[in-house]
Amino acid sequence: MFKKTPAISFIVLFVGIIFISGQSFAAKGSDVLTGVTTGKRRIVNHNIQQAKQKAVSDALNLAVQNAFAELVSRQVFASNLNFFYNQILSHTSDYIITYRVLGGIENKGHYLVGVESKVDIKLLEKTLTDARILNANHDKPVILFFIAEKTPSDLLPKYWWGNNPVPYQSLAEEIIINKMLQDRFIVTGNDVDRPDPSFYNITFDSIYDIAAAKDLGREMKADMIVFGKASSSEAINRMGEEKTFNANINLEGYNLETGEKVITSQVEATVKNEMDKQGNINAIVKAANLSVKDLSEKIDAYWAQNLRTEHAFDVIIEGENFLPRFIALKQIFKQMPGIENLQPKEMGTNYTVMQVFYKGKPSQFADAVMLKTFDSFGLEISDVIDDIVFIKFIEKEQPSLFDESQSTTNPEEENQDTTE
Repeated sequence: MFKKTPAISFIVLFVGIIFISGQSFAAKGSDVLTGVTTGKRRIVNHNIQQAKQKAVSDALNLAVQNAFAELVSRQVFASNLNFFYNQILSHTSDYIITYRVLGGIENKGHYLVGVESKVDIKLLEKTLTDARILNANHDKPVILFFIAEKTPSDLLPKYWWGNNPVPYQSLAEEIIINKMLQDRFIVTGNDVDRPDPSFYNITFDSIYDIAAAKDLGREMKADMIVFGKASSSEAINRMGEEKTFNANINLEGYNLETGEKVITSQVEATVKNEMDKQGNINAIVKAANLSVKDLSEKIDAYWAQNLRTEHAFDVIIEGENFLPRFIALKQIFKQMPGIENLQPKEMGTNYTVMQVFYKGKPSQFADAVMLKTFDSFGLEISDVIDDIVFIKFIEKEQPSLFDESQSTTNPEEENQDTTE
């Protein structure tokens, strides 16, 4: 017999946690998701408490990540990583109801913990629904903004795309995007690191290269781009002892499916102020608030007309264990808003062809379908063309007990730790 040391005890617990973490989560539909996750952080300058706190934080981040993955499909998960990291993980504590540290140990210069937690699924669902990621009917477009800005203090316009961009935060663009998000529009490419055109082999010949902007918008999976400029200047007229300042914002919206310009918005605002810098800022702010109101109304009107046009197209469905899976999928179809009618055209033992009458385009139908999840199988949409959508039933992958992707520490974090 040998004496069980604390290290061995935790290793036994740690292996148990790895096993539990893949199986102890509550079923979808519950208000709370309960599970056990692990965290690991390097001990820097012998500060064990700091390492422990960071390891617990990593474990809670992983719990929220698992909850996010439970709520959405793999495709939706992959396409919303920016939102997940910037909007969800930055507010992990909002979604954690309670947690309990099951154990911790020093191991090869790191501190390892096992944490049991409860995640607020309802709140997470609301966040994803508000962001139109979960249960989104795509009744508003995904938009990529290109707004250059110039005030009298700027030698050249400031912009984030094209050749030699000057890093900046456009005041007009920031106001417009924030209010568009409040109106439940979906804005892409609005992260701290804006999309890099060269990554997609896209070259802007000038600041106002609309063709390149359209190409980048398509790469970002946008439905529309909004392109234009904001400027301000001191006016000739004065109001008593105070100067007056004018701002103009001229924007154009393009439908990326057709490439056509479908929206034009031009606004002007005037303010008075004693100080040049503040006067120009106030003019930009006032114009941006007028611009976003005009822009939102015009895009809403256009998109509603574009979206609600009924399309008829064929949906070809195939796969193994076909009949029970097809019945489950058909039930989902009946619950989907926008589907006006379903007409069977051809039926086989492991496939069917149906004609779908949908208020929207085939691509919008495919987006809506990919948001649906099933307990025992998944869906793969292999092709979407003008009049046909191909859907295949696929087996759900069972996660490995030792899947390295479940690790809570990544190389980037390790590098950050070593510099502390």
